[in-house]
Amino acid sequence: MSLIQAIILGIVQGLSEFLPISSSAHLVIVPYLLNWSLDPTQAFVFDVLVQLGTLVAVLVYFWKDLVTIVTSMIRGLKEHSFNENLEGRLGWLIILATIPAGLAGLLLKSNVEAAFNSPSLTSLMLLVTAGLLVAGEILSKKTRPAEAMTPLDALIVGLFQALSVFPGISRSGATITGGLLRHFKREDAARISFLMAIPIMLAAGLLAMVDLFAIPALASFMPMVVVGFIIAAIVGYFAIRWFMGFLREKNLYPFAIYCAALALITLIITYVR
Repeated sequence: MSLIQAIILGIVQGLSEFLPISSSAHLVIVPYLLNWSLDPTQAFVFDVLVQLGTLVAVLVYFWKDLVTIVTSMIRGLKEHSFNENLEGRLGWLIILATIPAGLAGLLLKSNVEAAFNSPSLTSLMLLVTAGLLVAGEILSKKTRPAEAMTPLDALIVGLFQALSVFPGISRSGATITGGLLRHFKREDAARISFLMAIPIMLAAGLLAMVDLFAIPALASFMPMVVVGFIIAAIVGYFAIRWFMGFLREKNLYPFAIYCAALALITLIITYVR
């Protein structure tokens, strides 16, 4: 992997992690369309570790929310009360919602790594993302705030997040759809989605660190990881800011159209090649 490739992939990760267009799909499809020959092991570890850059972005953007949630959770533990404080309860429910994806990631790790080598399968999963976004828009009443979240809501949205372990199914797209199908407002569904990303992205990054140290010529590869990490963090922060503003006024149909178009273009190119 060259420095230019790391820069491009960092930008791609930062833009696509929080928009409902699947960062994993873009990290598979972009190198494929550009005819890059990347080492599969390096590429997989790089893709997961640059997610930690976007994790920094979401931590910075939601730091006030996180401070409130964590302090409320601690206060609830001290007072043995988990339901009276809305922000504290939301924190525990977000942890509950991450369990399905965590289990899916551990159980399907080898299958997921294999899927990262298949642009055609990734493209088909992008079509699933497009369908999820359309279904969420059509079927949702969009009336509930995030603070109204229940354990059932958390588990359902968590199951949608579990779908996103495969490249092509957008994590943010799946979880926002899950929130919309539970009739949360768009912006609140996105807030839940982004907060849910924190524990799962942290866990995935820590697991990838183990694979990182097994890579030959690690010293020459590390600068690429660092560059991708920094760029993904910066671009990811501004992507979140833009997307949260977008959802206050507009729907998710443009992202569904984009996912479907990119999937079809990639499938056609795959067939021609």
